[in-house]
Amino acid sequence: MDRYICIHGHFYQPPRENAWLESIEMQDSAYPYHDWNERVASECYAPNTASRILDGEGYITQIVNNYTKMSFDFGPTLLAWLEEKLPDVYQAVLDADKESRQNFSGHGSALAQAYNHIIMPLANRKDKYTQALWGIRDFEYRFGRKPEGMWLPETAVDLETLDILADLGIKFTILAPHQAHGTRQIGTGDWVETANSSVDPTMAYLMNLPSGRAINLFFYHGPISCSIAFEDLLNSGDNFAHQLLSVFSEERTWPQVVHIAADGETYGHHHRFGDMALAYAVDYITKNNLAQITNYGEYLEKHPPTHEVQIIENTSWSCSHGIERWRDDCGCNAGRNRKWKQAWRAPLREALDWLRDTLAPQYEEKAAQFLKEPWAARDEYIEVILDRSPENIEQFLTRHATHELSESEKVTALKLLELQRHAMLMYTSCGWFFDELSGIETVQIIQYAGRAVQLAQEIFGNDIEAQFLEYLERAKSNIRKHGDGRRIYGKFVKPAVVDLTKVAAHFSISSLFEDYGEHTKIYCYWVDIEDYQSFFAGRPRLEVGRVKVTSEITTESAVLSLGVLHFGDHNVNAGVREYQGEETYQQMVQEISQTFTSADFPEVIRLLDKHFGMSTYSLRSLFRDEQRKVIDSILESALSEIESAYHQVYEHYYPPMRFLAELGNPVPKAFNSAAEFILNSDLRRSLNVDTLEVEKIKSLLDEITTWNVELDTEGHSYLFQRALEKMIARLAETPDDIALLNNLVAATEMVDSLPFGLDVWRVQNLYHDILQTAHTGFKEKAEKGDESAKEWLTQFSVVGQQLKVRGA
Repeated sequence: MDRYICIHGHFYQPPRENAWLESIEMQDSAYPYHDWNERVASECYAPNTASRILDGEGYITQIVNNYTKMSFDFGPTLLAWLEEKLPDVYQAVLDADKESRQNFSGHGSALAQAYNHIIMPLANRKDKYTQALWGIRDFEYRFGRKPEGMWLPETAVDLETLDILADLGIKFTILAPHQAHGTRQIGTGDWVETANSSVDPTMAYLMNLPSGRAINLFFYHGPISCSIAFEDLLNSGDNFAHQLLSVFSEERTWPQVVHIAADGETYGHHHRFGDMALAYAVDYITKNNLAQITNYGEYLEKHPPTHEVQIIENTSWSCSHGIERWRDDCGCNAGRNRKWKQAWRAPLREALDWLRDTLAPQYEEKAAQFLKEPWAARDEYIEVILDRSPENIEQFLTRHATHELSESEKVTALKLLELQRHAMLMYTSCGWFFDELSGIETVQIIQYAGRAVQLAQEIFGNDIEAQFLEYLERAKSNIRKHGDGRRIYGKFVKPAVVDLTKVAAHFSISSLFEDYGEHTKIYCYWVDIEDYQSFFAGRPRLEVGRVKVTSEITTESAVLSLGVLHFGDHNVNAGVREYQGEETYQQMVQEISQTFTSADFPEVIRLLDKHFGMSTYSLRSLFRDEQRKVIDSILESALSEIESAYHQVYEHYYPPMRFLAELGNPVPKAFNSAAEFILNSDLRRSLNVDTLEVEKIKSLLDEITTWNVELDTEGHSYLFQRALEKMIARLAETPDDIALLNNLVAATEMVDSLPFGLDVWRVQNLYHDILQTAHTGFKEKAEKGDESAKEWLTQFSVVGQQLKVRGA
């Protein structure tokens, strides 16, 4: 068959990790999920590992891993997050690449990606090379093979970037049709201009580079790719399949490949159930033998280019002005506010360029004291990023060091390399893509710049921050209260800055609310308790101690003394300083503890000031997730009192308000507010359990309908979903628990009548697992006349009907 179809998904999230903690902190805008990575993973990355194909009645007939049938690339920083947070999804992606090699003549479907999604044409050559190399090395570490292709962020391209890819052994990349300038048959002389995206997308092209190297290029089908991303083509898998097939033409004489490219998040996150449309379309085309599903590597091997191509440099797939979206107010934006301008883009890039170019020679000069070749060491530093074990760090430094490094020299060398890592992270493309300087994506890259600034000041002893802020001040926000880049840096970056002292402060305060062991990891820092003493005087509590804090990233460590006074509410006073020796430490412990036991709390505060000076901390000093948890704990009793008051209002005035409502009169707003608060709280409490009490939930839903209150639909849906998952997971562990099965029947029978949607993807997966395992044993018992087994099969079948899973 000479008709091929290849569907490419570009799966990517910008790195969202706090630059000092190496972990994503809570993002309220992703509610009810912890952060946007978690939300998008639930809506897209996970569903595509087990997507459903339905029959005409809406029942599941197949569960397929879409990644095995498509071409895809995953951002390295996203894969690192998946590996840690969702290892089952991560492994399914890796396994899909292995399976695709069996499906596609030995060619894996996964492509590499430039490391942290910088706009390559706007980078200097050193950064381009490192970004491509890190992307390749990360790929090899995860997929266990060399990548054949690499996705360029935003498909932004220039000749230098293509030359670097070719030099590093990359065979092909994918571009948008408007990025082709002209084509000609190999061996002929005349170029045919391909204006207005007129390049034929159904073949591969050879790009001969000025260096003498060459790389293969594919230009995806623009209209269908656009329909998938921005229109409603994914509403129907059947329509999707026929759109792809419609591109084939009998007039073409070569083996045609119809291929499309879109953000992978299109399949589930941007378009709910888009993963199912993809699964159906591929299955329909395959079953009916309408075309051969392929990937780029296989097609390229079977049908090498017969034509060569020239490109239009400094272009991309998501900016009609080339690459101006990432350096100027070109008019491209996300449309969040029509009145907003993006004039901030140019001064932001100028500020970061100044920072990069100022730090580069300083890095090179300083690093040469410790590393044989500073830039080669940076290129190889990806090996440390992928494995930060002490043994691997030691091996890396041994290979690259100019001499046997002392412990302090090792710390400096690692800080220098971290400075360079953050000097590239600060160029992540999403920082310019959206509309506002104070947006979370832009603040994120400014935070990475802030980390580079901090490291530079520690290493070089200069005040580069002041100069950097002068440049940053030229970037103006659209929101008056945020002012400009300098103010945004002060509001959102400076409070996030962490050093070893702040880690110790976090530890001292959070230890009031959480028990830590002698050796504790707090994000990317290790805390070792050397001495810790607690004193109580009723509700007030005093803790004094000495800890050693060590950075996992730079191996820097410090021994710190600390003291913290807690009055039993949100009032916390803490102090931290470097350990001054045992005599000074014991004097501090004795003075503060003796004063505390005499209940002279004002004097305790004075002594904290005496011993710790200005290094004082409060609940504001806690890292965000822990801060939220501690504040929730402190406010729990206050919220209980508020809820009790609302309950009294609701119950006392329920009869007259019900009578009023039955007469068709409007219910007073005050009562409606009380009802909304109470019913949402009660429902949330009823859903946040291991086993759902169905009748209680039904009663609450009836009351919610009666008063027509506004529901926290996303939050309740999330909790109901999690409760169902817990119940069916327990059934998988103890399948003979008939009471649990009956409860599960009652819970799933509610699903269609709920006033909010429900994602039962994981519940269906667990049901399917039980169907393949425990169900067989019960079926055999039932066939032998076991009545309890027959009852189990009946009830289990009911659950399957509610979940739309056949086979029981």
